[in-house]
Amino acid sequence: MKLLTGLDSIFLFLETPEMPMHVGALNVYELPPGHRGRFVTHVRCHLAERRPLMPALRRRVWWMPLNLANPAWVDAEPDLDWHVVEHRLSASAKEGDGMAELEAMVGKLHAQPLDRTRPLWRFHVLEGLAPSAEGRKRVGVYSQFHHAAVDGQAAVALANVFLDTDPKGRRPDIRPSVRQRVYRLGVSEMLRSAIAKEALQVVDIVRHLPDTVGTLSSAAVQALKRSGLLPGGKGAGSVSNLTLAPRTVFNQSITTGRTFAAVSLPLAEIKAIGRAHEATINDIVLLVCSTALRHYLQRRKALPRKSLVAGVPITLRAQGDSRSDNQASMSLVSLGTNIGDLRRRLAHVKAATAAMKATMGSLRSVLPTDFPSIGVPWLMEALSSLYGKAKVADRIPQLTNLVISNVPGPPVPVYLAGARMSCNYPTSIVVHGVALNITVESYDRHMDFGLVADAQAVPDLRQLATAIATSFDELRALEARGDGHRSAAAKTRRQAQA
Repeated sequence: MKLLTGLDSIFLFLETPEMPMHVGALNVYELPPGHRGRFVTHVRCHLAERRPLMPALRRRVWWMPLNLANPAWVDAEPDLDWHVVEHRLSASAKEGDGMAELEAMVGKLHAQPLDRTRPLWRFHVLEGLAPSAEGRKRVGVYSQFHHAAVDGQAAVALANVFLDTDPKGRRPDIRPSVRQRVYRLGVSEMLRSAIAKEALQVVDIVRHLPDTVGTLSSAAVQALKRSGLLPGGKGAGSVSNLTLAPRTVFNQSITTGRTFAAVSLPLAEIKAIGRAHEATINDIVLLVCSTALRHYLQRRKALPRKSLVAGVPITLRAQGDSRSDNQASMSLVSLGTNIGDLRRRLAHVKAATAAMKATMGSLRSVLPTDFPSIGVPWLMEALSSLYGKAKVADRIPQLTNLVISNVPGPPVPVYLAGARMSCNYPTSIVVHGVALNITVESYDRHMDFGLVADAQAVPDLRQLATAIATSFDELRALEARGDGHRSAAAKTRRQAQA
């Protein structure tokens, strides 16, 4: 038996019909020449072979009596005929690249919560796409993993197990398990484990309380200085992320509908532009999103005078830690959407991410992923239900306008059951008050953007995805002009030296 951590359990307690708490991805695969049979059957056989190496696929939630405290994971054998299911796209998917049909299907499926009586994952094989330019058959796969089981980096680690870097696959190193399987738990066993864990957590909190208080106090002082609320701060070029987000169309109570859109950008160009401006890949991703959001809201005459604020997840995971759980927290970054000049907006984003890193760097060691939970399920579920039904998000200010997450993915092509993945668009969560999520994952030679939104708040999400591509073109043009200026200056220096 393994009790869920406090952070993992929160994703279960917050879940409602309007807020399914699963993440995943839309992938398109090119089948190898001469492929025979149904791809869904090949995927089921492939996962059956790799299943022993993926504990997250072989466990389900077992609830505490009276939902008193955090639930536990118990063993469960997944029914692969249910967990890997086939869908047929509309006939129009045979025309063009089929992305419109894929996006519509993912939007429909992403709104459907996972069955809590089963292991919390599912694969949807989407048939009916037109062949690739080389004439190879293509198929889409949309995956769902509950956020209680994995965070972004844990999902990538899981994908590393069922995906291969060689189309021929690999023979997995599976050793017989000597652990006794537990398929159900008794009331007394659950209560004893919960109480014992509570006691250890309280002792641990008390032990580390002085260090935690000192770290939090220091971080708070630094943040207030950057915001100008305390003397001795707000130096030249500094940006504060400590502010309430302005009201936008993204900040409202959400419904049970979802929209999805995807776009890819070339990774090599993103890196080159970043190097030219001493910016990170994440800085460039945030800048492109900021520019796209500015254009999108301007066209609707709804751009706030105040800068939009993005919630940016940060990992608390130690390097090499591939456990299937959540080890992440959320930081805030001002996007500079109120700045018209692209260069100045880039400088703003760089300063904002630097301020975020300076604050969060000291907090990583004290941010909790587990905490005492007795009574928490009742409180969290009641508050989540009330928050949605009373539409509280429509009335109170928000800390963030949207979530932008950047997850490192495979740097080389990968394969599933012999089929080559051509794109990897992440799908994530929206919640009451934050109806837009942009998750980005690097894959091979490109950065794949997956946009998820509430269908009522952002029915035209495809236009925002298009704005991301347009914004990157603007950044390219700016860089090209900059390269021209630098080349002219270099030529002048060479002539002077001659």
